[in-house]
Amino acid sequence: MTELFQEIELPSGGSYNQPLGLFINNEWVASSCDEKIESIDASTGEVIAAVQAADAKLDVDKAVDAARKAFPVWRDTPATQKRDLLLKLATIVEQNAEQLAKVESLDSGKPLEANAKDDVGAITQVLKYYAGWADKAPGQSFSPDANTLTYTIHQPLGVVGCIIPFNYPLAMMAWKWTAIATGNTAVFKSAEQTPLSILFFANLVKEAGFPPGVFNVLSGTGAKVGDAMAKHLGIDKIAFTGSTPVGQLIQQSAAVNLKPVTLECGGKSPNVIFEDADFHKAVKWTAEGIFSNMGQICSGTSRCFVQESIYDKFVDALAKHVEENYIVGHPTEPGVKVGPQISKRQQERIQYYIQKGIDEGCRVALGGPGLPDSIAQSEKCKSGFYVKPTILANVTSSHIVAREEIFGPVIVIGKFSTYDEALEIANDSCYGLGSAVFTQDITKAHKFASQVEAGVCYVNSSNQVDFALPFGGVKMSGHGRELGEYGLGNFTSVKAVYVNLGN
Repeated sequence: MTELFQEIELPSGGSYNQPLGLFINNEWVASSCDEKIESIDASTGEVIAAVQAADAKLDVDKAVDAARKAFPVWRDTPATQKRDLLLKLATIVEQNAEQLAKVESLDSGKPLEANAKDDVGAITQVLKYYAGWADKAPGQSFSPDANTLTYTIHQPLGVVGCIIPFNYPLAMMAWKWTAIATGNTAVFKSAEQTPLSILFFANLVKEAGFPPGVFNVLSGTGAKVGDAMAKHLGIDKIAFTGSTPVGQLIQQSAAVNLKPVTLECGGKSPNVIFEDADFHKAVKWTAEGIFSNMGQICSGTSRCFVQESIYDKFVDALAKHVEENYIVGHPTEPGVKVGPQISKRQQERIQYYIQKGIDEGCRVALGGPGLPDSIAQSEKCKSGFYVKPTILANVTSSHIVAREEIFGPVIVIGKFSTYDEALEIANDSCYGLGSAVFTQDITKAHKFASQVEAGVCYVNSSNQVDFALPFGGVKMSGHGRELGEYGLGNFTSVKAVYVNLGN
């Protein structure tokens, strides 16, 4: 008999019962195929567990069928009941926050204190935020003349396929609960590198009392299960977070039935620092904007340009700040802010770009190739997928490391002289997700925010998130928005109703 659960030891102590199967119709079921996906402990390179991969035909069909059958029930559930279920789930997540954070840290390599606990806290906040919207879906009414009344209705689309990334497995999953809050049912696919935490979370959804089929979870590769979801005629929308190349494939596959697609893809976000900036604030937030979460941030401000009068001073100060504050180590160790990259492949990819930057003539102001010294000397972690927090200076916008997404703890820093040059450099990218500007000139700040080609602009900060504000990009960073009231519209269809009051 195929095992559906496994007892797993936690590095921080204790153990827990990890689901391994597929979560369909509020039940744990075995996959229809023999394929497995291994979750690797990124801090050691060792296998944590092997979960069952869904069959791209049989199991995707089962999950979609469960979601389709549940849709009328969930759609017609009173809005106040939807609200209360979301609030109940938020409470249950809070009660299990410590355990969820430990599983998330183990599964993804996130430092437990610096990242994983905050991510789990964000789940409860997102659920509470959208619970508040569940019974307040707005519409418009208009009477163009005495004999006509018109109004609009926002209606759920049906079944939404939600494809989530490895960098924020639980947090990005929570963002896509907008689909469920607006009356849709959903099939979620985890990233193949991080299948564990969402399976653990599924038990909490069942405990909260959501009807069977509203929330379903499949493990599997993007090439098989993700592609099958994008092409499935029973799925009415795809919400995807991941790389730009995969986003392009998703959009092509979804054209089979013209299903709408929300794409939150890659980025190479500019960070522009003017000479009148609050210097210490700029240093602190520049570091936070790229070195948190091991640099695995799609909106990370990884492309920094500093006004030439303060350039050398800024590079030196940033290197000192990162070296003193961004401690590399095992995710469960106190004080650690930088854990391992998600995989050996990603580690090697980042090392390739660091070396490429050196070959292009960039100066290593901090870090560089190879393992951090503390990791290389650690018997437990030397086989983990670690990268030194790295600062590459003397970069121009023509360098490959300034144009391609590295997705790791690497920042490239160049210089500029005038506002117009800074704006030109900032917009000289195929991406357009995040951006940041540091200045104490309010006119300059608002002007830059208006003119930069990005879906998000941070003024004197970087990578903040407020769930009431929309998040998403332009150009090759994707389209559509998640979060905030704007995010609701991406998961509903607007119907116009004409009422004839005359003859």
